[in-house]
Amino acid sequence: MQLNQATDYAFRVVLHLAGLPPGTIVNGQTLAEKERIPQRFLLKIMRSLVGAGLLKSHRGADGGFALQKQPGEITLLSVIEAVEGSVAIHRCLAERSACTKLCAHQCAVHAALGEIQELFSAALDKVDFAALAARQEQAEVRSRLRAGNFQNERSNS
Repeated sequence: MQLNQATDYAFRVVLHLAGLPPGTIVNGQTLAEKERIPQRFLLKIMRSLVGAGLLKSHRGADGGFALQKQPGEITLLSVIEAVEGSVAIHRCLAERSACTKLCAHQCAVHAALGEIQELFSAALDKVDFAALAARQEQAEVRSRLRAGNFQNERSNS
């Protein structure tokens, strides 16, 4: 299973908004520029995220997008499902009729993949955007500190 590009962009948008003070509204152009998302994809992604109740859209001159839920209530799984639909690591798990052998009820591979899918979905559902935003902030602080140390070393040379 490989997540599509739209889902990656959706992760970026939600992470960006999760790192801002609650209720902050950001316009689409700013999101596209800051997160390096083509404008044409952004609107489609935003419709999916708004439709899933993860974001809300604000109209008007000061319009844009904001989180509809708290970052701790939005998980990787909820973003994936908003953009791609239900998680299915194999087609027979999403649609039993996809199995040409028609034995999903007794197929050992189907049962094993079903267990793996449940574990995978549960793991994705445990990772929320409050934790990811905190992690991102820590990474950015470390990066700035390293850059500062590098600048200090260069000026001392």
